[in-house]
Amino acid sequence: MSEMDTINKIRELRDAFGSFMTGVTVVTTCTDDGTALGFTANSFASVSLDPPLLLVSIAKTSSNYHHFAKAQHFAINILAEEQKDISNTFARPSDDRFANLSWKTSQYQNPIIDHVSAWFDCTTYQIVDAGDHAILIGQVENFASAGFAGLGYYRGAYFTPAKSSTDVISSMKVMMMALIGHENQILLEQTADGKWTLPHLLVNKDGAEKALEKIFSVYQPEASPSFIYSVYDDITTQQQYIAFLCNTPVLQAHKGQFIDLNDLEQLTFVDSALESMLMRYRKENYLKTYGVYYGNQTTGTVRQIVKEEV
Repeated sequence: MSEMDTINKIRELRDAFGSFMTGVTVVTTCTDDGTALGFTANSFASVSLDPPLLLVSIAKTSSNYHHFAKAQHFAINILAEEQKDISNTFARPSDDRFANLSWKTSQYQNPIIDHVSAWFDCTTYQIVDAGDHAILIGQVENFASAGFAGLGYYRGAYFTPAKSSTDVISSMKVMMMALIGHENQILLEQTADGKWTLPHLLVNKDGAEKALEKIFSVYQPEASPSFIYSVYDDITTQQQYIAFLCNTPVLQAHKGQFIDLNDLEQLTFVDSALESMLMRYRKENYLKTYGVYYGNQTTGTVRQIVKEEV
């Protein structure tokens, strides 16, 4: 199976998982020094009534993973339908996600968010390794339910009981990007507000391969793909990005312009994720050793896949 087929399969699997409607929760705990931590999760499920057990999963790439993996207690906050902003806050990078939030500390020193639909105060019962995630199983020590309608999640979008079914049907959009390089140059395009980005195109029903072909036809027809360089989700916009490392024998472009890699610091990019990827590419291009990034817009892992002789 080719890399593109693998990526398409992963995307299809994600969409299939997304067809199961879930609620939205914020999972919380406190460190030994009392610092409150939390993350948004829709992987919550009840497990057992006797003993009372529940579970939630956390990605190993999460900045919170190591704290929750060793925490003796954690809480599940089931968000109410008007708490979409709280979900977004806990899904985005932040120095203090609790700064403008109304909450209290539970008996087991877990943050309980005000006005949630329900909450469960738990001791950690078991942690199960599960591929790129870990499953946190908690034993419920205390709980409360306010009876508020919960916030839902379906196919990459929020929904509430009041939202019509036509509004709910949607899926994570996929953006194809091309790192078209020529020796120590990379093809970039400047936006209307003066920021820089890679050639890109939203993937439609024709698929990712066709999107890449269209990028080449617009920017540099003699370019050709080498391998997938980066796959990540922007959890703030619910959009997935697939970046292909590409080469061209020609240092001219129909659209955009080639920029020397040594000049990247002089540019302002559309977002920090793109800037980080290009800085990694500059280093790897110098070393002639490349890897593929998997994760989200802030954290992930790089796996070495190509090593060329200098």
